[in-house]
Amino acid sequence: MSEQKAPAKLKDKWRQKKWYVVIAPAAFGNVELGKTLADDPQKLIGRVLETTLYNITEDFSQLHIKLYFRIVKVEGDKAYTIFKGHDLARDYLRSLVRRGSSRIDGIYPITSKDGYRMRIGILAISTVRTKSSQKHAIRRIMEETVRKKDGQLLYDELAQQLVLGKIASEIYNAAKSVYPLRKIEVRKSDSCR
Repeated sequence: MSEQKAPAKLKDKWRQKKWYVVIAPAAFGNVELGKTLADDPQKLIGRVLETTLYNITEDFSQLHIKLYFRIVKVEGDKAYTIFKGHDLARDYLRSLVRRGSSRIDGIYPITSKDGYRMRIGILAISTVRTKSSQKHAIRRIMEETVRKKDGQLLYDELAQQLVLGKIASEIYNAAKSVYPLRKIEVRKSDSCR
């Protein structure tokens, strides 16, 4: 006769996990972004959370802006983040481009004063179709404006200006003399660090 062994007790991994409150960086008001679950606080570091600007500011007009935050440190039951990047919702981008208008895109690198590198994508929408020479002139203005900001702002300040539209409005004011534009948006930013 064979002896039957008692089955080994399984550890319930779910019960070992703990909830952590995720906090936005100071540039976004240190608001609570949400909660995340982990069994070890070190497993949280590097995790990326997605939220909308509406969840932070409670302004319904900013629902289309998606923000990404990376967890960098954990203290107690709080996980602190830095800004990783943002982009605009795809349906919002599709609604901007209409028949008879032109879409002008540009992607530019930028470095903050404290050494963070980013790539930003800027989108300009004209009221009517533009010539290629006018598109080149608008892209040149985009690049000049980004170069003026290169190395001038701290990372948090740069993130605020990208997300809240200050850089886009500067480009719009400079480029509207070249050709009538309907809208300029920083459509995407991504941290390289």
